[in-house]
Amino acid sequence: MGYIFLFLIGFGLAISGGITIIAYMNFLPAGITWYEYVHFISSRVECYFFPLGVIIVSFTIHKLPFDKLQLK
Repeated sequence: MGYIFLFLIGFGLAISGGITIIAYMNFLPAGITWYEYVHFISSRVECYFFPLGVIIVSFTIHKLPFDKLQLK
């Protein structure tokens, strides 16, 4: 049960970080370059939720007991 909860936390972090990164892409039509965009999102804490969430999800995917999750 703990791994499923950890998976859901990682999934939520990845979703919120990904949405934030996509939302900040609205700065591109305003005239900033891709380099400035990457520099900007690397300074924002909420953009680090995406890689953190992906790491947590990939860790828990390998630890989930899939044999107990199969429906019969």
